[in-house]
Amino acid sequence: AHVTYFFNGGEEKSFPGEDRCLIPSPKDVPTYDLKPEMSAYTVTDEIIKKMDKVDYDFILLNFANPDMVGHTGIMEAAVKACETIDKCLERIVGKVKILGGLTIITADHGNCEKMYDNDHAHTAHTTNPVPFILLKKGVKLRDKGTLADVAPTILELMGIAKPEEMTGESLIEK
Repeated sequence: AHVTYFFNGGEEKSFPGEDRCLIPSPKDVPTYDLKPEMSAYTVTDEIIKKMDKVDYDFILLNFANPDMVGHTGIMEAAVKACETIDKCLERIVGKVKILGGLTIITADHGNCEKMYDNDHAHTAHTTNPVPFILLKKGVKLRDKGTLADVAPTILELMGIAKPEEMTGESLIEK
């Protein structure tokens, strides 16, 4: 619900036509370094099942693993969390390609890319640049952007006009 809340402009309630599927993080461990895969495989299985049944215009999916495991400061667990997400993304991207869609992979902040700072565990979010990966042939992105540019980019890809209230600009190179 965390990513949905922010992506929906701070709204808790679902919008018309919105289909939410919330899969809880594991509760059987005190810290996620003990289960760095968290619920990622279940999330992946569920989204692929849903893509088989429903023709979605847009799917917003959050994998919390690199963030939540990054907060533990345990490097080996962070690596395993990222490897888990790599495996899950491989399946999801493959399914999206089969369905003729496109995939965007991004984040709103860093965390597990910086696990040590001056020989001490670093467990906080970072302000390091994060990737914005668009998997769609023939679309070129400009080099620099901000978080405010993500929504306008999605709207452009969907053929929806950007509201005046949005301050960001599409990352798609004209």
